[in-house]
Amino acid sequence: MRCFLRQHDKREYYKNLSPATLFPLSRLPFHLRQPTFGPRIPIMRTLITNIRQLCQVETGNERKNRVSGADMAMLPSLENAWLLVENGLIHSFGTMETLPEMQADETIDATGRLVLPAWCDSHTHLVFAAPREQEFTDRIKGLSYEEIARRGGGILNSARRLNEATEGFLYEQSLQRLHEVMAQGTGAIEIKSGYGLNPEAELKMLRVIRRLKETTSIPIKASFLAAHAYPIEYKQDHEGYLKQIIEVMLPQVAGEGLADYMDVFCEEGFFSVADTERLLEAGWKYGLKPKIHANQLHYSGGVQVGVKHKAVSVDHLECVGEAEIEALKNGNTMPTLLPGAAFFLGIQYQPARKIIDAGLPVCLATDYNPGSCPSGNVPLLLTIACTQLKMTPEEAINSVTINGAAALELENKLGTIAVGKKANLIITKPMSSIAYIPYNYGNNPVERLIC
Repeated sequence: MRCFLRQHDKREYYKNLSPATLFPLSRLPFHLRQPTFGPRIPIMRTLITNIRQLCQVETGNERKNRVSGADMAMLPSLENAWLLVENGLIHSFGTMETLPEMQADETIDATGRLVLPAWCDSHTHLVFAAPREQEFTDRIKGLSYEEIARRGGGILNSARRLNEATEGFLYEQSLQRLHEVMAQGTGAIEIKSGYGLNPEAELKMLRVIRRLKETTSIPIKASFLAAHAYPIEYKQDHEGYLKQIIEVMLPQVAGEGLADYMDVFCEEGFFSVADTERLLEAGWKYGLKPKIHANQLHYSGGVQVGVKHKAVSVDHLECVGEAEIEALKNGNTMPTLLPGAAFFLGIQYQPARKIIDAGLPVCLATDYNPGSCPSGNVPLLLTIACTQLKMTPEEAINSVTINGAAALELENKLGTIAVGKKANLIITKPMSSIAYIPYNYGNNPVERLIC
């Protein structure tokens, strides 16, 4: 039987709680209060107790929207803690000595376990028709990513296969992948189009993403990425394809409300800075904020054009020098690093230390895709970030929680443990510290995802 506190009991309950760890009733956000008239709203409570370490907590009224520079090394935590979830939101938390008497629909004993915000993966290509393991073998034999692309592989290979696939097939395959990454702790995700490269197939991808939004419990953001590569039929007519994106695809995408962001692969051999500017300006006219691929293979100017056009994030960033650092300092664009792709392609890693030491934030994302990073495994991403980018475990966790949320514009709802935020949480398997997550590479640290 479910038991709920009466209004009088609630007043006594709140009165006895520690003000350092919980808002008094009078200061609770309006949406957390019970009405004093009319029908009562059923309350569902989950109480997590004996938490070894409650990580990434925010107390008081102040809320951060990202962490930068030296602050990335700090991960505020409580030892031996409890946390109460009410109707899907974080209601209160504190140390075990402050735990009041209460009733809950479910009580979880987290002895020996950590609780932290779920991962926010802000850059993926999770909707695709088929893997590309033959290209993996080709690279082992000496072909470069660019050489494979020039032979019709890479993105064009995925586009051919996606055009042949039905929307139902794409949905089922993508849903399976989404469940796999959720089992590894992903609690919010961005998914791009970009393997269609024509109006019908791009819309098909975006409709699959919309269906995933409607049928899963985690927040999903969609990016329109028709400017991922020039399709074969427009290989000698770049202007024709740009016009098709701007004049044909964008109105349909916006008309159906299928995308949150406008993405472009700004890179030598793909879309130039001038092309990118034109596409981003067109996207803004339809309310699609920029969120772009930049500086993966060359110093392409993508970082600068992204900052200029107020991109939410610029992603990849293997090639970052002083000019890129200065541009990022002069804007609010989130630098998002995708070291999983650098690992899989065997190319240079992103200079995370240079970016952090310049006082900037860093976000990490998987780049889950069938060609250059066929993995959405965030715990493995954290290991790569620590071992190859020389980020500390705390910096890496910040990069996929609060900064990942910021790169999805969800920092007011996700990314930290704070009263009123969505209960989007990882309960780990038993472990001694946060550093064990990247240390214990290849193994899934997640016992349970609450979302």
